[in-house]
Amino acid sequence: MTSVDLGPLLEVADRLATAAGAAARRHFRKPVVAEAKADSTPVSIADREAEAAMRAILLRERPMDGVFGEEEGASEGSSGLTWVLDPIDGTKAFLTGRPNFVVLVSLLDEDGTPLLGVIDQPIVQDRWIGAAGVGTTHNGAKVQTRSCANLSDAIFSSTMLPRDVARAAAFRRLGDACRYETWGGDGYMVGLQASGWIDVVLECGMQLYDFAPFAPIVEGAGGLVTDWNGTKLNRKSEGVALCVGDPRLHEPALRLLRG
Repeated sequence: MTSVDLGPLLEVADRLATAAGAAARRHFRKPVVAEAKADSTPVSIADREAEAAMRAILLRERPMDGVFGEEEGASEGSSGLTWVLDPIDGTKAFLTGRPNFVVLVSLLDEDGTPLLGVIDQPIVQDRWIGAAGVGTTHNGAKVQTRSCANLSDAIFSSTMLPRDVARAAAFRRLGDACRYETWGGDGYMVGLQASGWIDVVLECGMQLYDFAPFAPIVEGAGGLVTDWNGTKLNRKSEGVALCVGDPRLHEPALRLLRG
């Protein structure tokens, strides 16, 4: 992997989140018509405008980089770096007036490994930025995951229980082993985990733009992120994630997922 100066790239990522958040705010709690995409998930003008705003910045400031966005797909680059954009993660929450959707931004290296991540909630104005070897900040201040050595003391969170029976059973085993469970929130939960409010986040059925920011943000705050087999996430990961704030929770959680 070629060495990358993350400082200027973090500044670009920050500007991307600001631009996407401004587009989302213009339409939040306003009459918005949603269309169903091929996978039956909703998309609105807010999603499209937010992604377009980010792409305009990248075209101007980083024209040699690749871009992969939820709404407009992939644009190849020549630098070896690829920006991954989810303009509104939690479109259903956005459409129903709930301020727990987020803008997700990440940057992959030439091997497909996430280098940095941004999770931004533009209504509440929570922004987490994390990068390998740099650390994670919330609204500019360094954050740290919570110390929690045992699952029995842990707070578990996930977006929803999957329909797949085997995966739902794995969710139940891990959730039942924890002290409390919370549901809903999409990528917002991962930012809150970096700030020490949640100990275990378990997700499945994701696309690259959903999970790419997780590892830089959680691991930058002291946690650990892998798939359900304990493998680090990258471009080729299947879309499942286990995020723990305290790395001591990782092996016990994996054992429960395996049944």
